[in-house]
Amino acid sequence: MDKTDVVLIQLLLINSRLSYGELAEKLNLSVNAVHKRIQILIETGVIRKFTAKLSGLAVNLINVFISGTSQLSTFQDLPDKLKKQGSIYWLSIGGGKYLYIGAYLRSINELEQLVSYVKKEAKIAEPTVGIMAVPHMPFFANSKPADKVLCDLDYRIVHSLRDNARKPVSDIADELCVSAKTVRRRLTRMMKNGLIELSVEWYPDASNDIITLIDLHLKPDIDMSIAYTLLKKYSPNMLFYWAFANIPNIAVYVVWTPSMKELQNIRENLEKEKDVTAVVPNILYVGYIFNTWRDQLTEKH
Repeated sequence: MDKTDVVLIQLLLINSRLSYGELAEKLNLSVNAVHKRIQILIETGVIRKFTAKLSGLAVNLINVFISGTSQLSTFQDLPDKLKKQGSIYWLSIGGGKYLYIGAYLRSINELEQLVSYVKKEAKIAEPTVGIMAVPHMPFFANSKPADKVLCDLDYRIVHSLRDNARKPVSDIADELCVSAKTVRRRLTRMMKNGLIELSVEWYPDASNDIITLIDLHLKPDIDMSIAYTLLKKYSPNMLFYWAFANIPNIAVYVVWTPSMKELQNIRENLEKEKDVTAVVPNILYVGYIFNTWRDQLTEKH
């Protein structure tokens, strides 16, 4: 991958239904060039699926991030064990047997059981558990309660798009036996009100590039908006970050680099930032994505 591919993936992670024309305009490329890049990313396994899910706003889920050093001698059976848990959607294995695990909870009451399961199956004696901070969404701040109500057709549309979020509206309409105009209207409404998440299943380990999770420790009592400022400063190498409601002054960044040299430069520059007190990088070797209860919500309609 090059930096253009990375920006392309960022755009698709945010909205996988962006047309080739819209992507071409944002990337200053031709439509054919964008199409070719996406096809290569698919063929190499970097992008496995264009996904659609009910958003966090629609289902009021709690996003949990668990990390720590594992004492397992092998990780051969671990993905299957975590997949069976039902709430775990993501596993990444880094250097030194350090694991990163993401999960969706329906209620905070499920947290203790989740952590116990991870400690047992992943053999992480002292996991770090972060409850992801709810992102500020100014676009939806003025939404009325009625704007968040989903009808049966909305669920069916999301279900139709679940494994191919780029499916044409006409194909959805034929599948659901409704008009294309109706599908377009319902889909536009869900997107406008943040009720649908259109993204991709992204496997960066399928490329020859380096993906690193960097824990940034920031100065106490600092405004956490600095985390976003740093993201923009180091873009496109920094793809996105997580911040936690229960762990102040720490942000975890997903960082792409084509070489160890560039990673080293980013680490050294971050250490010079006046608001940063520590930089802890961990290179990822392999990642897994699992279906959870969240993916099953549209199957009942």
